[in-house]
Amino acid sequence: MANFTQKFETMKPLIILIISFIISLAAIKLNKKQIDYQLAARIAMSCMLIFTAIGHFMFTKGMTAIIPDPIPFKSQMVIATGILEIVLAITLLLPKFQQLTAWILIVFFILIVPANIKAAIQQINYQTGTLNGPGPTYLWFRIPLQLLFILWIYLSAIRK
Repeated sequence: MANFTQKFETMKPLIILIISFIISLAAIKLNKKQIDYQLAARIAMSCMLIFTAIGHFMFTKGMTAIIPDPIPFKSQMVIATGILEIVLAITLLLPKFQQLTAWILIVFFILIVPANIKAAIQQINYQTGTLNGPGPTYLWFRIPLQLLFILWIYLSAIRK
C-alpha cells in the first residue's frame, strides 16, 4: 500500500496537468466556440504550478532535505521557489510575458533536476524529509516528466 501511495504522490503533478487541460479545453470550447489547445495547455500548466507551489509551503522541511548540499539557505530557497512558481503560473497566462515566462520555466525545470536526483538516490520523502521516499526508480518517472513539462511549455507558449 505504501508503494502505491508513493507512486501516486509522484504522479500528482501529471494528473493535475492532464485534468486541468481537459477542463480548460471544455471551458474554452464553451466560451469561445472553438478549441485553443495552446491556451488550455498554458492554463493547465498554471494550475499544476500553483499545485506544486502549495507543496513548497506545506512541506518546506521535507523539500529542504532534497536541495543539494552546496546550496545555502535551503528553507528560504524552498519558499522562494514556491513564490516563483506562483508568479510564473500567473505570468504564463499574460500574453505580454508568456514567452519570457516560458523560457524561465524551461530553465527552472532543468535546474530542479539535481534536487530530484538527490531525492531519488537518498530515498528522501519530499513531504517529510525522512529516508523512506520512492528511491532511484522515481527517476524513471520524474526525468521524463520534467522533459514533458519542458516540451509542454515550449509547444504551448513559445512555438506559434
